[in-house]
Amino acid sequence: MAVMASDLEKVAQFAWFSQTEANLLTSPQRPIVLLKKKPQNSIAPSVAPNNKYFGVMLPYTPLHYLIFQDDFLALVMTSGNLSEEPIAIDNAEALQRLSKIADYFLFHDRDILIRSDDSVCRIFADKILPVRRSRGFVPLPIHLSPKFEHQHLPSVLGCGAELKNTLCLTKGDQAFVSQHIGDLENLETWQFYLEIYEHLRKILEITPRVLAYDLHPQYLSTQWALEQEIPHKIGVQHHHAHIAACLAEHGISEKVIGFALDGTGYGLDGNIWGGEVLIADLQDFVRVAHFEYLPLPGGAQAIKEPWRMAVSYLWKTFGNQMWNRALPILQKWDTKATEFLVQMMQHRLNSPLTSSCGRLFDGVAALLGLRQRVSFEGQAAMELEMHLESDSGRYATEWTEQDNTRQFLIAPLIEDLVADIERGVFSSTIACRFHNTLVRLFTETAIWLREQWGINLVALSGGCFQNVYLLSALLQQLQKRDFKVLIHSKVPPNDGGISLGQATVALGKYLAQKN
Repeated sequence: MAVMASDLEKVAQFAWFSQTEANLLTSPQRPIVLLKKKPQNSIAPSVAPNNKYFGVMLPYTPLHYLIFQDDFLALVMTSGNLSEEPIAIDNAEALQRLSKIADYFLFHDRDILIRSDDSVCRIFADKILPVRRSRGFVPLPIHLSPKFEHQHLPSVLGCGAELKNTLCLTKGDQAFVSQHIGDLENLETWQFYLEIYEHLRKILEITPRVLAYDLHPQYLSTQWALEQEIPHKIGVQHHHAHIAACLAEHGISEKVIGFALDGTGYGLDGNIWGGEVLIADLQDFVRVAHFEYLPLPGGAQAIKEPWRMAVSYLWKTFGNQMWNRALPILQKWDTKATEFLVQMMQHRLNSPLTSSCGRLFDGVAALLGLRQRVSFEGQAAMELEMHLESDSGRYATEWTEQDNTRQFLIAPLIEDLVADIERGVFSSTIACRFHNTLVRLFTETAIWLREQWGINLVALSGGCFQNVYLLSALLQQLQKRDFKVLIHSKVPPNDGGISLGQATVALGKYLAQKN
């Protein structure tokens, strides 16, 4: 939940902010800005618990200013919707959907025509790093690579991902990314998706001739795309779309070393990817490195219950000897449930394989006792980042190499990490050493790929790069070694940028075929 204060003077009583952050708070877009909490602030501890940051915004409607005439320090603000549903914009709709959670309603006779959530941003390296691009920033266009200028290009619809969905329509060399739509997991959000598609078509006065969609066969957006009577359809691999989105917002079309780190993305081999290093441009990609595959016990349930991934990592590393480790968390897990998970993995029952970096963060958070079950996506990984305290240590990194492709091994890292737990090392120190290990691993990989491919340009994308410690430390190490590094500043690194990447890849493929 975000907090709203009447002015910067009030904000200064509970959060730190720079001049750049102040400028963003007071900008016409008025987004929610992530600001570091001041110690011993008077905001309720139940607001943003286990987090070093508040989401802060200033008033942006006359009604907000009227409310703050009572001189509140701050008010907790949340959007008018049930979890995972789009916001209510009609008075009758609000009464019907929100009466069980709201005690009072303040109605207005001015209709809201288009739903648009608050945008969420942070300042990183003195630039905007979007977390959610919506109100205030949409539908401003993103200008694509100069290679698309003066070309007769078809309009492309990027259909987006399943989570944090957005749509993207292109018109010439411009891309128009929609506001945040949300997770396509219920009828209300799906209807919102279709509303936004028609709205974008109407205001841009275009009908797409090409559809670009995710390869996951069970995504609603993919199934819808394949049903449309549009002749040209292009499937775009999820992590290629991440890197392409980063290239698109920088107007770059050349090959890059792309680190695409997230929780879930359908791979070319049918497995769940998520810890990927690609050599990629706007047409194609080569997968050159990734985390080794491990079972995801229970499938999607393991995303909601990070302790399942912790069991997977322990079993992979120690086998049946995992029960002999002096790990406090083993005493807290239900023994029968843990044994059942091991049997599931042994017999490959509902245990798809994953190379996900996001799941690795989840598993480590569970091993450290920080979070066994989550109530929102990315919660365990976020709390792991918030928990760390500065330390220079790191753990072992090893890989196998075959056909010029590296596979990062999990066991050496987990062995060292578990040994630290058993020695009684502070969990905050272990959390930092884990982050440092990934930074070293990815830096060494970039150096190796520069030698192999002669590429000095690196793109960082995927939801894991919302982790400021990981992003900052990796950026510093890469720049120290003279890499040029691209990070997001116009669309989020998470799945909110996937539609832009899909549309750009489709344009790139079209242009390559044309020429």
